[in-house]
Amino acid sequence: MKVVLAAVNSKFVHSNLAVRYLKAYTSDLNYECNIREFSINDRRERVLEEIMNEKPDLVAFSCYIWNIEFVQSLAKLIKLVNSNVEILYGGPEVSFDSVQFLQESAGDYVIEGEGEETYKEFIECKLKEQELSEIKGIYYRKGSEILYGGKRQLMDISKIVFPYNADEDLSNKIVYYEASRGCPFKCKYCLSSTEHGVRFLEIARVKKDLQFFIDKKVRLVKFVDRTFNCNKKNSMELWQFLINLKTDTSFHFEISADILSREEIKLLSYAPKGRFQFEVGVQTTNDEVLKNINRYVNFEDIKEKVEELEKLKNIKQHLDLIAGLPGEDLESFKKSFNDVYTIKPEEIQLGFLKLLKGSSMREEAEKWGMVYSPYPPYEIIKTNLISYEELILLKRVEEVLDKYYNSGKFNSIIKYFENKFESPFDFYYKLGMFFYSEGYLSRSISSVDYYRAFVEFSKKVLNEESNILSEIIKFDYLKYNKKRWMPDFLNRYDLDKEFEKKLKRSLDEKNESEKKNYHIERFGINIMEFLNNGGILGGDYLLAFNENQSEDILDISNL
Repeated sequence: MKVVLAAVNSKFVHSNLAVRYLKAYTSDLNYECNIREFSINDRRERVLEEIMNEKPDLVAFSCYIWNIEFVQSLAKLIKLVNSNVEILYGGPEVSFDSVQFLQESAGDYVIEGEGEETYKEFIECKLKEQELSEIKGIYYRKGSEILYGGKRQLMDISKIVFPYNADEDLSNKIVYYEASRGCPFKCKYCLSSTEHGVRFLEIARVKKDLQFFIDKKVRLVKFVDRTFNCNKKNSMELWQFLINLKTDTSFHFEISADILSREEIKLLSYAPKGRFQFEVGVQTTNDEVLKNINRYVNFEDIKEKVEELEKLKNIKQHLDLIAGLPGEDLESFKKSFNDVYTIKPEEIQLGFLKLLKGSSMREEAEKWGMVYSPYPPYEIIKTNLISYEELILLKRVEEVLDKYYNSGKFNSIIKYFENKFESPFDFYYKLGMFFYSEGYLSRSISSVDYYRAFVEFSKKVLNEESNILSEIIKFDYLKYNKKRWMPDFLNRYDLDKEFEKKLKRSLDEKNESEKKNYHIERFGINIMEFLNNGGILGGDYLLAFNENQSEDILDISNL
């Protein structure tokens, strides 16, 4: 018997944890099992060809909101090519309406919920050619009927088999890992609220697993634990372990910032810069809206802890907001946006409520006047307090926020514009509307045009033409792009060649221990004064940009 475990990821760099778990958990069974990973950006015809080239007896798909339509179309194509190939589905997208899904899909089986034990028993039955009726957690076709083996209890998490192997090349992948399953909170929009309790792997086991990634020189390990720091003893011990290691691997955690203790924050202060990334779900700063979704937290508590972490300057923080929550109108969301923006985390994710299958939020849709797409990812279209048109406006804010703020490559330009608007939200709203009116959101534009857009934005929205702005744009452009060429809308002041050589010799003498290649540029304002204090001083200033390190910029005006 030959099985292909097929994962269709949202991006090439992602890896699928679920299919690896299934293969590892059945490694002692006598069958051929291959993992094939693709992305939703691949052509269906190519994916079909590669799967069929495996000559499988069964294809098992890992199903999520981002890939289910792709997966269903693939399953239909597989059946058209060879109707004898059986199709097995699993994952959160098929675990809550399994009968209807199986009735409407080109498939034979659905695994409900956690898959390891159900999948193993399923493969054992197939190998022995036995009936599936005794297997808990599976739906299957029998003639015109769809039968169900009954609910399966959650497994003993210690039985999970480490899903990665030494021969696997993980160098160009984001690797996913979990040290626990479940979540102590009951947020109505989240599928974790359907489980009860949290199950933890033994710490010694987790340390051993993490050492594997470090030895493999994995670039980024993302913990999929819903609230990594819900057990202080565990989080402290694992953070201490990772802080003490010598490695370039980064680790991403979803945390609840409000429950961070002083002891944890002190420990985190010793983390090497870049070692940790934190994702913090704020969702809204409106306490009433938080109650509506069963999140009993206070934004001020979150803000206090996030700001303490920001002061450490060694941990990248990503804060999440959700638009379309029950009881929140546009004005309330604007306040949430501005509240979060004042913290100035490295990234702000503006997401939109999704009414997932199995979530209690979907059951309350009528109560809140929620209209949502019947197609994955089941995103909110409107509520009784926020209209479709208002959500579309927020989509435009999301696009420019992600491109400009979250990239971190336009910080000086953003600093220039922020004070020209009543609030941060107003700036991104105006910028988003400008991008929409100019057609930038409906076509691809060059990296240079993302800088040029600010010149046009200033002219058309603020009625301002400013040499100061041009100098600030020039600074951000040179910081992150090739230095030898400058776009035609920016000024480049001539620098005497002999004088430039003299400056570079002086820089070389200052950096004798480390050879650095600097590019020297002349500016008409004091950029460093603007960045540090917000002041604008005209004059003649020289900056040296390290060609290989974007953050290494020296003011050499007095050299």
